[in-house]
Amino acid sequence: MHDQAFYQTRIEALLDSVLPQGNQQPETLYKAMRYSVLGGGKRIRPLLVYATGEALKIPLESLDMPATAIELIHAYSLVHDDLPCMDDDALRRGKATTHIAFDEATAVLTGDALQALAFEILSSPLPGISALNQLKILNILTSNSGINGMVKGQAIDLAAVGLKLENKQLETMHRYKTGALINASVLMATYCTEEVTCDDEPSINRHSPISEKRAKLTDYANAIGLAFQVRDDILDIQSDTETLGKQQGADIAAGKPTYPSILGMEAAKKKLYQLHAKATASLKDFGDEAFLLREIAEFIVKRIA
Repeated sequence: MHDQAFYQTRIEALLDSVLPQGNQQPETLYKAMRYSVLGGGKRIRPLLVYATGEALKIPLESLDMPATAIELIHAYSLVHDDLPCMDDDALRRGKATTHIAFDEATAVLTGDALQALAFEILSSPLPGISALNQLKILNILTSNSGINGMVKGQAIDLAAVGLKLENKQLETMHRYKTGALINASVLMATYCTEEVTCDDEPSINRHSPISEKRAKLTDYANAIGLAFQVRDDILDIQSDTETLGKQQGADIAAGKPTYPSILGMEAAKKKLYQLHAKATASLKDFGDEAFLLREIAEFIVKRIA
């Protein structure tokens, strides 16, 4: 087993290797891509790919490209999310957002390029993964990042500015906007094997060791995905810009509904702890091999940025 630092070092090297060098043409676009991805970020999503693979005893090499692709998708979403037509943020990860550091057109192209690169990587031959499982991995990421996932959540978020949502409406929004990619991180990893374990294929044995654990891991992912957003909402009020690496209070200033604004701060914190307990309970049938998954859940509820 490895710790978070090991996987963070590994994913940084992989991201560096798949991104085009900044001294090539078109130089501005390539520099912007590297600027947007490298040198910052918690790398929670690739960490979850590796941690899930560890829990299922899947070889590292089979997890590398799905871990890389999910982080590229996440990076693209942040670049577009920060644009003036979206959240209009000037600070991300303690530095100027991509459209500020470069320009708006370059930021749009950067997001487009990062998204396309993610799917180029996942549609190339992947070591240790069957063709059917590779297709399933592609389907998971496509679905969870598009109109049935993250993009849907962002559209709901934009439409909700200035509105007072009910708790269930807010949860639905965040299960798409934030939770979908976290869910994809865990679910993709369960297919990073030569063993064909596609649950939606009638001809496949659904009682394989991996298939039987997939539902529990999905419960875990759903719980920490929502917990991540609840913690974000709390930090937007209780933290500061320097610690967060982005503008503190931005959600309140923009009139966005948040868990503290709807439930109150104490109830929001209670919900956070309940989600953590649910995530932990989902892993009760796993042993030490799920140590990193438990550690990530703990980090999510206690993080300060």
